[in-house]
Amino acid sequence: MLQPSTRTGDGLLVLIPQWKCQRWAILLLLFLLCMAVLPGAEGSTCHKTCICASNIVSCSKMNLTTVPTGLPNYSAVLDLSYNGITRLRSEWTPYKLKKLHNLLLSHNGLHFLSLEAFTPVKQLRYLDLSSNSLRQLDEFIFDPLVNLEVLLLYNNQISQIDRTAFTNMVNLQKLYLSQNQISRFPVEMIRDKTRLDKLSLLDVSSNKIKVLPIDELRELPGWIKNGLYFHNNPLLCHCDLYTLLAQWTIRKLNSAVDFKDDYTCILPGTQKTPVDVFELNGDYMNCSTFKEEAEEAYLEQTLTLGCDTKHRNMSKTWTMPGNVVVTPGINQTAKVLADGSLQISPVKSEDSGTYTCFAMSESFNETLYIVLKVHNFTMNGGGETLNTGYTTLVGCLASVVLVLMYLYLTPCRCFCCPNKGKTRGDDSIHSSMLSVTPTHEDPTLKAELNRHVAFIDSKDSQGQNGKLNPNGEEDDDDMDAETGSLMKGKRKKSVAESISSVFSDTPMVV
Repeated sequence: MLQPSTRTGDGLLVLIPQWKCQRWAILLLLFLLCMAVLPGAEGSTCHKTCICASNIVSCSKMNLTTVPTGLPNYSAVLDLSYNGITRLRSEWTPYKLKKLHNLLLSHNGLHFLSLEAFTPVKQLRYLDLSSNSLRQLDEFIFDPLVNLEVLLLYNNQISQIDRTAFTNMVNLQKLYLSQNQISRFPVEMIRDKTRLDKLSLLDVSSNKIKVLPIDELRELPGWIKNGLYFHNNPLLCHCDLYTLLAQWTIRKLNSAVDFKDDYTCILPGTQKTPVDVFELNGDYMNCSTFKEEAEEAYLEQTLTLGCDTKHRNMSKTWTMPGNVVVTPGINQTAKVLADGSLQISPVKSEDSGTYTCFAMSESFNETLYIVLKVHNFTMNGGGETLNTGYTTLVGCLASVVLVLMYLYLTPCRCFCCPNKGKTRGDDSIHSSMLSVTPTHEDPTLKAELNRHVAFIDSKDSQGQNGKLNPNGEEDDDDMDAETGSLMKGKRKKSVAESISSVFSDTPMVV
């Protein structure tokens, strides 16, 4: 009976092939690891939890809590929506996705964004962070996204936005911030010196904004107004708010027309009653009904009429009153400037009328009408007229003051002055000059008064209006006649003549 061999050499012969197999397995593993870290070899296959269609990678609704690693480097669209990714860290992808331009992270309960979260995806043009739990946007959070055009942040819990959060997003065109807890209107987004040049849509509707910068909104170009949405906010009712929205409605701006029924405001008072903004011209606040007013100009001035269209980069042509087309090179007072506005210089009276701006682009056409009213005088002439009227008024007031000073501030001649250095005769003469009816009761004074009146009516001084005889002599006959006439009750005549003598142009010599 043969027995199995138990020699040691036979066992070694069996182990040698097994050791060789293990060595090859180790070498193969090392090769695969090297291939994994070689440049350009990362993410060459689709992740098992995602669906890949060409350059679109969809990992939506996969109950993910972190971003899958090893995503294809050729990914252009990455959909991670409807998962449980609550934090987006800086290392969410181990390598840069240079071709990625759309990233969707909505409906994840996302509440944390690392300051370096978007560094690996600088080529993004569309970012969806809507319907998450974000509470604030820190400074420079979106700085790496210089190519981003659309940013969706609606339906979060954002209450604080740093003023520099969107500073470097020079290509941003549409920003959606509706349905959050924002209480301050982001005025830096629309202000002339700080706004983003390409931003044409800003949605801050359905927030907690109470006050709007009305004056700054009124000065915005039409293409920004057309995409500025702020409906469904607890705005405080004010006539300026009504005027602003009424003007936008007449212009048929999308932001006012599309959501006209959603613009409400809170009436002042304890009840906080919400009302329709467009009803403030009625019984609520009796605001003046808005009407478009004509442009006003003056002779010889330089006037510029703007063609404030609802869209950017539109070619514009103008027609003057009488449907006269403004054509370059023709000797006209009007010319179209580089920005599409119309300049008229100098303005003439016949320039009054309706001007029409035709704006055209590949997708939109728009027509604007501007009524111009030219006043029949220059702007300086109007100022001269005002100065002349002012000077006349001042002259009249000065004249009145001088008359009052003459009547009430002239020195007294008799009753309020001391009697020093005066004779009784002088006092009687002055009294007769100041009073129509003599009040002297002393007979001696009466005689002096009679002498004075008789002297005024003397024959030799007729035509002299009461002038005294230069020889200093008196006619006794005249004295007797005059005295008799006074005794017969003709005192009124002599008094009247003495009064007339006061106002005579002939000097009186005493």
